[in-house]
Amino acid sequence: MRKSNIIDSSKIDKLLNKELDHLTNPTILEFGVQLGSSTKFLLDICEKKNGRLYSVDIDDYSNLFKENKKWKFIQSRDDDFKKIYQLIPHEIDLIYLDTIHTSQHVEKIIYNYFDILKKEGLFIVDDISWIPYLENNNFNNFFCEINNKETFDTILEIYNGNVENIEINFSFYGSGSTIIRKKSLKKLNNKKKITSRENSLKNLIRKIFKKYKLKQNV
Repeated sequence: MRKSNIIDSSKIDKLLNKELDHLTNPTILEFGVQLGSSTKFLLDICEKKNGRLYSVDIDDYSNLFKENKKWKFIQSRDDDFKKIYQLIPHEIDLIYLDTIHTSQHVEKIIYNYFDILKKEGLFIVDDISWIPYLENNNFNNFFCEINNKETFDTILEIYNGNVENIEINFSFYGSGSTIIRKKSLKKLNNKKKITSRENSLKNLIRKIFKKYKLKQNV
C-alpha cells in the first residue's frame, strides 16, 4: 500500500484533535500503517479514551505495537472485504484511509465500509490536495498531482449524491485530507456528476462584459 509522499506527524493532530474530543471507548479502523504518524496518534487516542485500534496493511507490521492490547494488526489488502469483515467489529467510530491514492480505489473503499460507521462517525481520506505536487511546487510529481485531484473531484461527486446523508470538510494542510461525517444511517447513494456552467455561453458573455467594464474603469 503506497504511503503519502508528505508524512507529517502534526497533520493528523491538526485534523482530528478537536473532532475526537467527544468520543468515549472509540473503535477505530485504519487502512495503511504509518510509522510514527497516524498509527501512533490513533493508538494514543485509544489508550486515553479506552478504545481499540484495528490497523490493516498488506505489509507485516505485526511487531510494531504487539505489546499494546488496544491494538490489533490485520495483514491484508484493504479491499479483501470478506477477510477484514470477519476480523473487525461491525460498528466503527472512525475510519482512516491512507493506502492506494487513486479515485477508483478510494471510492471503492468508501462505499464498501461506510455502512459500518456509526451515525456521526468519521471517514477520513488522506491525500486529496494536488497543490504541493504541481509542476513548479516543492513536491513536483505528475502522478500524485493527477491522482489527488481526481480523488478530490470524486469525493465532491459522492457528496453531491449524498447531501442529506453526509457532511464533508477539506484540509489542505500538507498533502490534504477530507473529513466525511455520517449524518444518516441510510446507505450511500451513487455519486452524482457535478455539471458546472463555467463553460456555458452565459458565463462567456459574463466574462466579456466583466472585461469591458474593467476597461471602462481604467
